[in-house]
Amino acid sequence: MLWHAHASKLWDRFVIDVRRRLASSVGLVQSRLAQEARLSFARVAEYQKRAAVHVHAVIRLDGPNGPADEPPPWGTAELLIDAVRASARRVLVRTPYSPAVGELELRWGAQVDARPLLADSDGPDGDAVAAYVAKYVTKGASDTGAGTDYPLATWADIESAPVSEHVRTLMRTCWRLGGLAEYAPLNLRTWAHTLGYRGHILTKSRAYSTTYAALRAERAHHMGHVDTPDVITERQWRYVGSGHTPGAALIAAGVAEDIAHNRTVAAESVLVGGGAA
Repeated sequence: MLWHAHASKLWDRFVIDVRRRLASSVGLVQSRLAQEARLSFARVAEYQKRAAVHVHAVIRLDGPNGPADEPPPWGTAELLIDAVRASARRVLVRTPYSPAVGELELRWGAQVDARPLLADSDGPDGDAVAAYVAKYVTKGASDTGAGTDYPLATWADIESAPVSEHVRTLMRTCWRLGGLAEYAPLNLRTWAHTLGYRGHILTKSRAYSTTYAALRAERAHHMGHVDTPDVITERQWRYVGSGHTPGAALIAAGVAEDIAHNRTVAAESVLVGGGAA
């Protein structure tokens, strides 16, 4: 749970360290790297069946102005992969000290799979990676059984959540840790439904691709031109029916009968009470 809560911070440190390693590997100070290259990425967080967040990322080295620029001659895929692997092993985040837990060092796991993504290579191509990313983005915590898609406001909400006993145990742990003063800034109880993970499912660097503002503007432009005379829309409606089905009608009648009976009993109780007074 604490790893989930610090995952975004761990990623930020990882990206910073990759930039440092790229610069040092070609004899540059980090402040000069931006004049020769730009590191861009798109990252997707996926919940595994064991309820741990797994990170998938596409990391790209561009020229200083972004995708429109060719990377510098030294910016090879091999150099980038070496930097990614080294930074994944090195970076860590320390949790605040807690008398109950101590101080923990949070790192990336040992299973780091870094491979080049080239259009003319035998490895995965852009379309395959896009398909994987789409799959991961549409999988939330509730889809994998690793949480719920709504917040849990009380301990009772955890007990009644439609999750496995393993996930329920993790939610309880998250709730208990959230009650410790030293972990208050993490808002663990607020994020108990996602097992402490507070980040977005999909994040990207500014220059990786188009911006969200550009996408919103494009959508607004498209919506403003939907009523064109060349577009023909066919609609066909068919009357299905109205009212209750036979089964639903029986249930509704039973509910109405119970309500009427309860009202009668309540009225009789009032009359009896009034006579005794």
